[in-house]
Amino acid sequence: MKFSRSVGYGLLSMAYIAQNYQKRISGQEISDRYDIPLEYLLKILQQLARVGILRSKRGPRGGFILARTIEDISFLQICEAIEGPAMLDLCISAHAAKDECAGKMEEVCRNSLRSAEKVLRDTRLADVLK
Repeated sequence: MKFSRSVGYGLLSMAYIAQNYQKRISGQEISDRYDIPLEYLLKILQQLARVGILRSKRGPRGGFILARTIEDISFLQICEAIEGPAMLDLCISAHAAKDECAGKMEEVCRNSLRSAEKVLRDTRLADVLK
C-alpha cells in the first residue's frame, strides 16, 4: 500500500488546520509552510470540504476550518476523500480462480489491505495531535 502525494499533503494540511483551530487557515499559509504548490493544494482542500471534513469561506478573511471535531475525523476518511475507496489492484487477481497459489497470494494481499484500512479507520486526527 502506498499513499499518494495528494494524501500526504491532505494529512499534513488537516493536522495544521487542527493545530490552528482558533482561526481560518488560508491555502496560501499551508502552501508556504509545507512548500506545496498552491493550486494543487487547493484542489485537495476543496475535496475535503466537499465531503464535509472541512468548511471553506472565500474572500479576504476566508480560509479553511474543521467541519467536525478532531475525534470525529479518521485518517481513512481523509484518504478516501482525496483518493476514493482503497482497492486491491493486483495482476494476480485475474488468475486467482485458475491458480491455487495465485488465489492464496490474493487472499494475503486482501487481508493486508483490510488490516491497513482498519488502522486508518481507527486512527483519528486527535491521536496524532496529543
